[in-house]
Amino acid sequence: MRVAVLGGTRFIGRAASEALTQRGHELLIVHRGESEPETLSDVRHVHVSRAKLREAASVIEDFSPDAVLDSYALTAADATTALAVIPVGTHCVVLSSCDVYRAYTSRDEGTVTDPVPLSEDAPLRTQRYPYRGRMPGFDDYDKLDVEDAYRARNATILRLGFVYGPHDGQTREEFVLKRVRASRQQIPSGPGNWLLSRCYVADAADAVVRAVERRDVAGRTLNIAETAAATVRLWAQQILAAAGSSAKLVRVPSRVLPADMAMTAAISQHLAVDTSRARRLLGWEPSNPADSVAQSVAWHLAHPPVEAFEDFSADDVALEAARGS
Repeated sequence: MRVAVLGGTRFIGRAASEALTQRGHELLIVHRGESEPETLSDVRHVHVSRAKLREAASVIEDFSPDAVLDSYALTAADATTALAVIPVGTHCVVLSSCDVYRAYTSRDEGTVTDPVPLSEDAPLRTQRYPYRGRMPGFDDYDKLDVEDAYRARNATILRLGFVYGPHDGQTREEFVLKRVRASRQQIPSGPGNWLLSRCYVADAADAVVRAVERRDVAGRTLNIAETAAATVRLWAQQILAAAGSSAKLVRVPSRVLPADMAMTAAISQHLAVDTSRARRLLGWEPSNPADSVAQSVAWHLAHPPVEAFEDFSADDVALEAARGS
């Protein structure tokens, strides 16, 4: 198949592009040109920003793709700009997120509204733009807007869980690994009771390949995540074990919990999703989480952030409070 990939050189998009090439598909990767993985050096690239995507319209049309993967549409503008250059009738697959569910908002609000696991038919957020005013550059982010636009073109929508693994620019495991690198033997933590559906990046890529190859799933929305959701505390313990660390998680009062450990706070509304539809329609199965975490941790330990985190004063305050309580 000829597959045009929008984005496709960072993290999830990169893993998906690599998996597609390994399956023998011919790729055209349309991206800004800020990242050029050697593993994709034999693939045709077009360098253009999302805002100027129309400049690549003729190239995409000449390529005559059998399918298009949009790996990095974050806003309504991102989606409409992409759809303007995708030939009508082309099978589209777009990456979304489980943050579209009402349970995501409820988590932030400290309320409980939805039983888990969440199916694809679970209530969605009624409030748009969850990061507006909270995260620079993400005021217009909303995967609900992206889904609405692509749904009108009968796209396959993949709602990904909390993705982790090699090349993760958000370094999701750093809340533990930064302390492992610093040889901290005690790590302040909340109860860590939050059930969170994760997804290893290679598993997400496998789901993408299957969705691209299966036009019969056009128009379907699918949750993509590990079959069993672990609590955040269990995940932290898995990370420590994979890193070979003897550090212990120490329960500290919520008032002194370090900001970067907020995910371990007491959270009432869980965000675990049901993946049975994807497994049934795609024949997809996630890998063993223990193996996935081990592979991810090994990669991140071998590729630490450029700047090491050195200020653990908040940890010391929290641990002292725990000893005095």
